[in-house]
Amino acid sequence: MALAICRRFPGSFCGTPPRPALIKHHINKKLPGQTCEDCVLTGRMIRTDARMAATLKLLKPLGYQAFCNPFAYNATQSVTYWNVGSCTWQTEQDPPEHSSLCHPAKKVENINSTSSSQRLLTTSSALPGSETSRAPASQASTLKSGSPRAAGVVEEDIEIFDSFEDPRGFLQLRPEYQLHSYNRSETCQPLSVSEGELILHKVTVYQGNLQPQVIAEYFCKLSSLPAEQHHVVLSSTSFALLCQLSVKNIQLFDVPDLINILKAFVNLGIPPSHSMLGVYETRFCNKVWEMSVDQLLLVADLWRYLGRRVPRFLKIFFSYLNLHWKDLSLSQLIHLIYIIGESRQVPQDLMQKLESLVLKYIDLINLEEIGTICLGFFKSSSSLSEYVMRKIGDLACADMQHLSNYALVNILKMFRFTHVDHVNFMKHFGQIAPQRIPFLGVQGVMHLTLACSALRVLDEGLMNAVAASLPTRVAYCRSKDIAKILWSFGTLNYKPPNTEEFYSALINEIHRKMPEFKRYPEHLLTCLLGLAFSEYFPFELINFALSPEFVKLAQAKSKFELTKELYTLDGIVGTECLDYRGNRLSAHLQQEGSEMLWNLARKDMCSKPEFLEALFLLETMLGGSQYIKHHMILPHTRSSDLEVQLDVNMKPLPFNIEAIPVEEEATLKLKHVGISLTDDLMNQLLQGKSRKHTQGETESETEPQARELEKIAIHLGSSPCSVADRLGADRLACMQAPQVKLAIQLTNKNQYCYASRDLLGLHNMKRRQLNQLGYRVVELFHWEWLPLLKRTRLEKLMFLHEKVFTSTL
Repeated sequence: MALAICRRFPGSFCGTPPRPALIKHHINKKLPGQTCEDCVLTGRMIRTDARMAATLKLLKPLGYQAFCNPFAYNATQSVTYWNVGSCTWQTEQDPPEHSSLCHPAKKVENINSTSSSQRLLTTSSALPGSETSRAPASQASTLKSGSPRAAGVVEEDIEIFDSFEDPRGFLQLRPEYQLHSYNRSETCQPLSVSEGELILHKVTVYQGNLQPQVIAEYFCKLSSLPAEQHHVVLSSTSFALLCQLSVKNIQLFDVPDLINILKAFVNLGIPPSHSMLGVYETRFCNKVWEMSVDQLLLVADLWRYLGRRVPRFLKIFFSYLNLHWKDLSLSQLIHLIYIIGESRQVPQDLMQKLESLVLKYIDLINLEEIGTICLGFFKSSSSLSEYVMRKIGDLACADMQHLSNYALVNILKMFRFTHVDHVNFMKHFGQIAPQRIPFLGVQGVMHLTLACSALRVLDEGLMNAVAASLPTRVAYCRSKDIAKILWSFGTLNYKPPNTEEFYSALINEIHRKMPEFKRYPEHLLTCLLGLAFSEYFPFELINFALSPEFVKLAQAKSKFELTKELYTLDGIVGTECLDYRGNRLSAHLQQEGSEMLWNLARKDMCSKPEFLEALFLLETMLGGSQYIKHHMILPHTRSSDLEVQLDVNMKPLPFNIEAIPVEEEATLKLKHVGISLTDDLMNQLLQGKSRKHTQGETESETEPQARELEKIAIHLGSSPCSVADRLGADRLACMQAPQVKLAIQLTNKNQYCYASRDLLGLHNMKRRQLNQLGYRVVELFHWEWLPLLKRTRLEKLMFLHEKVFTSTL
């Protein structure tokens, strides 16, 4: 029996890939008392889950080295290898080496050989970069993902996610996929080392006389050598000569030969940057219109497997599909959507056509394929209609218990992208998700949490499960995972029962992963904003984020415009952290951020009829635009306010001296309802009668003014005399300190958790900070104000009067 002995080496640290290792498996054998704690797995377990196979159990994300005893197994039994990233071969005596990169696990075909048992092959560890754990594709529709141990998966295996192979699991669901997809297990007849040496020798001797078909055959045969010989082949001069000959004769290859050569490149592991591949891409571009859909999909799949981007080929391929899309079969459609998602490029008019095909086949598509469709559309930034999303949600609800974690995450990604609120889907999701969280990789946990925050769905059971699960495995989180999780909790304004443990673990992990955050500065700002929503202010991290060095880094390295995020963080610190003495943004950046956010907020609010009407009626009620100001009291909160100030007698103050009265115009040009005070008008108001005028023009001007003044007085609950007194004392009132400052908020449903009246984190923080600055927040709730828009003007004025003046009591 092959026994793998795990040994932890001193000096290992979180995020370091493990020592290369070889794991042997004895078919149909099991040690007495063997448990999931043992690092021994049987061949039967491999067959149960060929994708995940067996992985060393990691009690902590530390480096491990596994040594294999070559004498402990029978030479007639098969050996299975796992490879991570590049195939770096070392002997057992080599010193341990660690790479700074974390590569996804890739499976290598079984090799019936004992000579390689003394080699060490890089294996996967549970490190950041993992996404979700799911059942084998062949069992996807029958295995419940909530029972990972039933599939022979130990808890640490859930962090192992192959970002290359896992999305391809759907290819095992139908035999039709084999017609147009690459399968590594389908290779030419196995070739011995001596036969391979003979072929390379023939290339050198007969180089000028080799026919195109022979060249293609040689590539195929060489690719069938044992995997440990591939690097020897690639480094040989004879193979380089064979590549030159293939390029020289490329015009003579027919389509099947070209495809077989490309398959050989995949099997041999040709580097995706190899210059020869550019020549082959050009040749395939010229052959697109001569190939069938199956052949085109296979070629695209091979390029994907090589890891080489081929935008020219795909552009022509998609042009071809624009003419033949109606002929796509179900398996071709699903595979095409996968390829589109992985390439991240597609004309949107083609995606609309493919959406119609999805709807055509919707009743024939299984749940795992639905996950593939959602992921493909999501990765290509292509939307699905609300109707299609609701159909997908209905199908998922019908059998969500048997939906794999991987497919569930992908479907939620698409709901997040389209912002479709499928209530029944979220209800079923809330019932199964908390139980799955402990068995879901941290990337999957992040995506579920982020989807809930994007859809504004607060499910306390799910959030509690996430908060309970993460502290013990936070080391597996990437910077992106930490950022999105903190943002989600902050956005939903939710603090779990283990708040201190949860936030302490994540904040400590930010410190440990600072080099990664420097590579992705947007993630650090997302973390700090999410923490601020939840009233956590780690000064050391804030000081670093607002330092000139980091600001420069954020502006230079990030693909995002981060000025708004930097300004928001700086504004939060300036408002809430009065004892903070660290770095702040420069005055120039503060001004730039303020102007940017004000322009966005003003454009947003002034496009809403309900806001314009509220502003106009408030001006009317208060007596003019000088009594109310539309601006951003806290610009960093990204939304505007209607500010009103009241004196000691609870009367409005004309504090907005910048207001310029204008005549009433449509939409944005609001009417100024203030009136000019004259001796004649004052006598009319005080004496109750009109003086006789020698000029009729004066009388005609005064009467409408008096009527308007009376209307204002009625709605203010005061007499015309008091209104006149107040209007006459405008200049003096501007000098008075306000007794009460009101910040009127016109809310909308997107500021609240879904189907509730609980504010989201940003908007809750804004109200908290307004209170800290001495403002009284007046809420014009959308559920109150929007129905009033259909009522009379008087009813709306009475509602606003009550809101403004009752709030001061």
